[in-house]
Amino acid sequence: MRKKAAVFASGTGSNFEAIINKADLACDIVLLVCDKPGAVVVDKANLRGISTFVCQPKEFHSKEAYEKQIVEKLQEAKVEWIFLAGYMRIVGPTLLNVFEGRMINIHPSLLPKFPGKDAIERAYQAGVDKTGVTVHFVDKGVDTGPIIAQREVPVLQGDTKETLKQRIQQTEHQLYPEVVKQLILKK
Repeated sequence: MRKKAAVFASGTGSNFEAIINKADLACDIVLLVCDKPGAVVVDKANLRGISTFVCQPKEFHSKEAYEKQIVEKLQEAKVEWIFLAGYMRIVGPTLLNVFEGRMINIHPSLLPKFPGKDAIERAYQAGVDKTGVTVHFVDKGVDTGPIIAQREVPVLQGDTKETLKQRIQQTEHQLYPEVVKQLILKK
């Protein structure tokens, strides 16, 4: 029986697409969770017939109430795994406790360097000669969970923030589906 998974995303959904475009992916993406009603990723999910759940945190009296609503939707869909793909919210204990060890994230740096927001910008400004991509388990910290896989991306002479970002995203789109497949097949 194939495992069921949800993708959480807040923006354009390029990593969402990378995950679902892998025909050999070892699980079914049954739900997209999004915190931004106008996000492009919602249209991409709808075009592919993937159920969407869009809810804004500001509509709830607390983070706990917001995450309880998400947990209910995930349980209704019988979701076993969560893949964060550009989900721009810090996951709290209400959600994390239910999916601990079954929630992964992709981050555009070689963690532990440049955790949190604007990682590509900060790496570029720091003048590093390499950066990269990290896939890690989600824990209660910000980009502090156990690292599953990393891939380096060199910072080339003449790079702009945009060219570096494009190469990092290309690397994300290769690495994330590979890691998802390996994890699902192992469990």
